[in-house]
Amino acid sequence: MPQDAAQSQMGKPPKSKRITIPRVQSNTDNENHPALFPSWRSDVDSEVPVPPTFRSRLHDLFNQIEKEFEALYTENLNLQEKIDSLNERLERESCIGDKQSCDFPDFDNAYSKSLSKQKSVTGSSQKLKTAHKLKAQTSKIVSSFKGPTVSCSLVREFSGHKDGIWDVATARPGQPLIGTASADHTACIWSVETGRCLLQYQGHQGSVNSIRFHPNKDVVLTASGDCTAHVWQAAVTWDQPVKGQSSDEDPDSCEKDDFGCEDTSSGAPCLRTPVCELTGHAGVVVAADWLPGGEQVITASWDRTANLYDVETGELLQSLGGHDQELTHTSSHHSNRLVVTSSRDTTFRLWDFREPIHSVSVFQGHTETVTSAVFTREDKVVSGSDDRSVKVWDLRNMRSPLATVRADSAVNRLAVSAGGVVAIPHDNRQVRLFDLNGQRVARLPRTSHKGHRRMVCSVAWADENTSVPCNFFSCGFDRLILGWSVQLSKDL
Repeated sequence: MPQDAAQSQMGKPPKSKRITIPRVQSNTDNENHPALFPSWRSDVDSEVPVPPTFRSRLHDLFNQIEKEFEALYTENLNLQEKIDSLNERLERESCIGDKQSCDFPDFDNAYSKSLSKQKSVTGSSQKLKTAHKLKAQTSKIVSSFKGPTVSCSLVREFSGHKDGIWDVATARPGQPLIGTASADHTACIWSVETGRCLLQYQGHQGSVNSIRFHPNKDVVLTASGDCTAHVWQAAVTWDQPVKGQSSDEDPDSCEKDDFGCEDTSSGAPCLRTPVCELTGHAGVVVAADWLPGGEQVITASWDRTANLYDVETGELLQSLGGHDQELTHTSSHHSNRLVVTSSRDTTFRLWDFREPIHSVSVFQGHTETVTSAVFTREDKVVSGSDDRSVKVWDLRNMRSPLATVRADSAVNRLAVSAGGVVAIPHDNRQVRLFDLNGQRVARLPRTSHKGHRRMVCSVAWADENTSVPCNFFSCGFDRLILGWSVQLSKDL
């Protein structure tokens, strides 16, 4: 019976029958997407090679995309040049305007007359105090209007590193040398006079984050991402020719890097064995410096500690804890056993090792990461931060800063000259110079053809009595070290 058959089938699941339905491709799809759907088969398991017609079509499309990118790149370069020229023009006009503001002959007389008139009319002591305060502030502003007091010119480029350069340092007086630490796992010693790399250190297994010359020996201290600091011999041969290049070889035949700069480190002698390896950190060693005399060193690490080592034995003398986050920099005083450490916890600490039991002071003057803090010859401390500010502190009273410099970009590893000029490297590729009173001195020139092309990581001053043309150096993540001639006015 049909009813019985239906009831018996309801108790069992029906058998499924596999039916292959071919896809019908419309003419619209074929017209709009000829390269995407050349054919369709549901049972195709292997890849079908692209037909020559579709391949040529793809090549044409990629060529068009490449041309569009080239046009955009050229337009970007032109716009950058226009921006640089407008910035320079704005600076020149601001300097001219500042000079004209200083040339008002009757400014003080007119202000005094208006002030005496206000006094006779109001007779209010409170208004008189406000007027005096306003006059003091206005006089301070007018006195700060000065023309250019410094001349800055680019003298030499040092290139050869294969990755960004984190730090640059100058040798002791009498040695025209600079050292650089790079993310390419190497550190280099350069001749300031020739621009050639005289020695390359390859002993680290990670990024080299800082470099410092010994105060009176041919020894160099480097800190690295391999959680160690190395002390290595830096005795260089000044007259050593570059391997593979004779003295009369065409300089145009030198290798160039991605930025179009000559690779002057090729052929330099290499060193891989340190004199002393300082271990004990559990994280990246981001900076290191010699204490006065060069018998001990201080290191700063991402493990939130700073370590004090004996160089001769390599022994860890003290581990300095207290920072709440990773350390970013450390620096020592030029003559006293004082050390400052900077951290991402928005503070920097002053460590005093002049007594058998060291003391520490914490200073909270910034709102973001303190990227560096260094001592000056006048026993001051200058700190820079990612909060776009630089502050000058007096060691005798560090409750509040003596001066504050407001910038438009984050501050990296700054440096202070023996004459008291603060060089501030920025993320926006600029380097600005200020005095210790917070007054702007100059800005290093930067255009598309001159200056850094990526963020400036570190700067360093040479000895003031040096006879070489470069007395100031900057390095950045564009793999370049630039040597500058900065001539300051005597009135500064």
